[in-house]
Amino acid sequence: MYIIINNLFNFLQILIMIRVILSWISYNSYNGFIKILFHITDVVLDPIREVIPSQMGGVDFSPMVAFIILGFLKNFLLSVI
Repeated sequence: MYIIINNLFNFLQILIMIRVILSWISYNSYNGFIKILFHITDVVLDPIREVIPSQMGGVDFSPMVAFIILGFLKNFLLSVI
């Protein structure tokens, strides 16, 4: 169970990091991988964007907040197991 939870949270963080990198470059929004990536990461990022302003000074802080929340949640769940 430990490995599954650890890998799941690491996978989510990697997907968010890929999305951040994609925001710096141009990409084909019709690409199947891009659509899946955005769908999965939107599940994590959209609730955060509802709580904090999505862009302050042109910078989207929701991925950073997501990393912090996912890190705390992962550590909590792994300490309980």
